[in-house]
Amino acid sequence: MNFLIPGGAGYIGIHIAFLLLDSGHDVVIIDNFSNSSSESIDDLENLMGRKITFYQSDISNKTELNRIFTKHSFDAVIHLAALKSVSESILKPNEYFKNNCNGTSCLLSVMRSFGVKNLIYSSSATVYGIPRYLPIDEKHPLSSNNPYAETKLKIEEELRSISEAEDGWKIVCLRYFNPVGAHESGLIGENPRGIPNNLMPHIVNVANGELPHINIYGNDYDTIDGTGVRDYVHIMDLSESHLLALNYIGLKVINHEDIELSSIAKEGFHIFNIGTGKGCSVLELISTFEEVNNAKIPYKFASRRPGDVASCYADVHRSAQAFKWIATKGVEEMCSSAWNFKIRS
Repeated sequence: MNFLIPGGAGYIGIHIAFLLLDSGHDVVIIDNFSNSSSESIDDLENLMGRKITFYQSDISNKTELNRIFTKHSFDAVIHLAALKSVSESILKPNEYFKNNCNGTSCLLSVMRSFGVKNLIYSSSATVYGIPRYLPIDEKHPLSSNNPYAETKLKIEEELRSISEAEDGWKIVCLRYFNPVGAHESGLIGENPRGIPNNLMPHIVNVANGELPHINIYGNDYDTIDGTGVRDYVHIMDLSESHLLALNYIGLKVINHEDIELSSIAKEGFHIFNIGTGKGCSVLELISTFEEVNNAKIPYKFASRRPGDVASCYADVHRSAQAFKWIATKGVEEMCSSAWNFKIRS
């Protein structure tokens, strides 16, 4: 089978592409390198020992999308393309709505024109806003306390509306918690452009001597040690959830003995949390990284950032029941694989 991955040169997309290729399928990647670079495509090609079909473009470019869909036949789209920094979205809200929402609408229009109605959508736990209870399940009330989360909510609403209004759509929305780590080879991993938005790239940059210390934003939260608690999930576990989601909508991309035809999703819009179900504080993550990698990570406390919440971790029973996805890798492996990628890159 052949899969289109908008945003496929980014951290999550490159690992999903690897798993699909490693399972014998083909991928076409579209990326404008807003938060990635051509190096990730080169790294994937080195890992796979083959060329990857890639287009440097934007999903808002309808002419280019039409050209790509004309040239290739796709079984499904795995849509990851988005601007994704909470703090940046507060400073540049218009840019986020234009890129994330308008771009998605353009992509959906072209998909509809070519009869491609299988979609895995990359959403975010930020759509839950400030948690009213923990762990967070898929029935938790939705809210947004920053423009990035608002774009994710608007796109989810559009996808739900399309699936209800038009026959044939099978859409799975995966609400990510906090992906970290890298492929065991150390050849692909998290390598953002410019100043990283996520915690782990900062940690490895301090360990490598590129930064003097970590800034921890807030040490007065009502948590185990005062620092923010998040549900960190290994990138390989998270990436596998996309393949199992494809199985769930009837595209058997990997063998899974527990999934039967009777469990394949019907048409419509389906939502799942993707996390481990366990919370880990910033200080706990730093401590684990230091222990498993024999490194010292200096840190300084700073004021809370707008849009951050104290604790956020998932209830993941629904994904386990629907398509048998369970995260298997712990925080230790997340930390060791992230460092392995850093020292090899």
